[in-house]
Amino acid sequence: MKQWEKLRLFFSIVWRTSHAYVLLMASSVMLAGAQVLLNVLLPKFLIDELTGALRGEYLLLYAGMIVGANLVLALLSSAVKRGLDEKELYVNNMMDHVMAEKVMKVPFGCLETPEYLDLKERALFAFNNQSAPFEMIRSTAQFLQSALIIITTLAVMLTLSPVLVLLLLLCVAANLFAYSRVMQDQLKFFASLIPINRKYGYYVNLGFQDTLQKDVRLYDMSGMISGRVTDYGREISGECDQFYKKMGRFQGLSGALNDLQSALAYGYAGLRVLGSLSGKAPISLGSLTMYVSAAASFAKAATDAGASAVTITAMLGYLEPFLQFMSLPEESDFGGTLPFPETVESIRFEHVSFRYPGSETRVLHDVSFEIRGGEKISIVGLNGAGKTTLVKLISRLYRPEEGHILLNGVDIFEYEHGSYLASIAAVFQDYKLFAFSIDENITGKRPGSDLVGTGTVIRRVGLNEKMAELNEGVYSMLGKSYDENGVELSGGERQKVAIARALYKNAPVIILDEPTSALDPLAEAEIYENFNSLIGDKTAIYISHRMSSSVFCDRILLLDGGTVSDFDTHTALMEKADGLYYKLFNAQAENYRIEKKV
Repeated sequence: MKQWEKLRLFFSIVWRTSHAYVLLMASSVMLAGAQVLLNVLLPKFLIDELTGALRGEYLLLYAGMIVGANLVLALLSSAVKRGLDEKELYVNNMMDHVMAEKVMKVPFGCLETPEYLDLKERALFAFNNQSAPFEMIRSTAQFLQSALIIITTLAVMLTLSPVLVLLLLLCVAANLFAYSRVMQDQLKFFASLIPINRKYGYYVNLGFQDTLQKDVRLYDMSGMISGRVTDYGREISGECDQFYKKMGRFQGLSGALNDLQSALAYGYAGLRVLGSLSGKAPISLGSLTMYVSAAASFAKAATDAGASAVTITAMLGYLEPFLQFMSLPEESDFGGTLPFPETVESIRFEHVSFRYPGSETRVLHDVSFEIRGGEKISIVGLNGAGKTTLVKLISRLYRPEEGHILLNGVDIFEYEHGSYLASIAAVFQDYKLFAFSIDENITGKRPGSDLVGTGTVIRRVGLNEKMAELNEGVYSMLGKSYDENGVELSGGERQKVAIARALYKNAPVIILDEPTSALDPLAEAEIYENFNSLIGDKTAIYISHRMSSSVFCDRILLLDGGTVSDFDTHTALMEKADGLYYKLFNAQAENYRIEKKV
């Protein structure tokens, strides 16, 4: 990606985040440029009048113009600065939001690839450690402001001496060269910190994770964690020490060059006032102040413009992972345009094979089967057989490596992305609930938006008594992360909330992956007994290590080593005494058998 394209992409994101912020920044640039120009030009007329005719009305006019113009510009600048300060916090939050939103839109398969995770880490590093977005915005504004000042002061300075302008430019060029070298070192410095900082952050975060504290105490791991934090901290400190020594040397050189520029400007203009340069007409004291002020403003603006340009280049380097991240394709880019059908007549796998990104081993190989609309099936198999992978493919979280998945005879990727996901409800074994109210977790809407619907699914999963015990009922916050009055539900109760969320969605296809693993035997039996009434006429796909759940299903899909070993009813599979299903079912039944004690 070229530098100009990066710049355009970045500011298109900023503009999308806040039009007002960009317009305020542009106003700030114009006001700052105008203030410099006025203070270069207007004092000349006042000083010339003071050293010349001393006309009172002109003195008052020039003094009034200087004071009035600066007052108006100062008030406008102050108002713009207040607006920028207010908007900056908003833009900062919105930039975080933009990135979080992007994470939720990239193809799900990306979330498990090392390349994606590294790119996301580097993008976040630029945000959190270098404040690169705002450095980029400020540097661009500074560059434009400096460019405006350069154009105006250059026009003034050239009337005095093109040679002086050339000497000042040489000093500026030397300063910029040194600055560019330092910025290159800074890029390398921050790049070297990324892997160290990731490890340092990992071990620091271990100390803050409440869920790990039992293991930390029982296995006396605090010493090891503290030792790793200390080691990586020293490594970071060593890298910082080397870089800041280089920065100190640059700052000394830069100061000397700036002093030289001032000496050249004051010296040349002073000689012109004294008439000491042969062939050059003397200039007035007012002109002296104008040229000296213009020279100082020009030199500073040229230095600032160059420094800003180097900083912009550096910030684009820091922001490149962020810009690459924001340019990643989104799931909706791969979707079709067809609306999801009103009824599900069939879901068919045709020679589907799949391997996870970065893996050489296929999880599923040449899988073919068909589920009829409204059918309840159970997927059974040993660990690693590909059960969860199969339902993730149906959910369009991944795309098959080979073959097709057809819904009503149409490839599922031909359906519009949002329409398709709205028609699939799932409870995965690694489901997540959020630090929202129970009602919000179930509906995904604002509290109280559908009390009837929430109450219905709460009763269907057997949580109505628990809700009655809570002071805030379904409005109770889950966990105490953001609310000290939040409630901590048991594992089984949380799983019931997850099931209620899937039922509330009322999608025509429902996937339940180990939905009762955290329930006690009685609650589990209740769910099984009401399985058909809970699901209704939906097409249901059920995964469980507890083989007794298969009895409630119409058919059982048996996976073995990533391939379909059998697909039949429970009764038919139990007739195959040498089959894998028969062995699995009886092996588990033996574990649950209760022998009477005499």
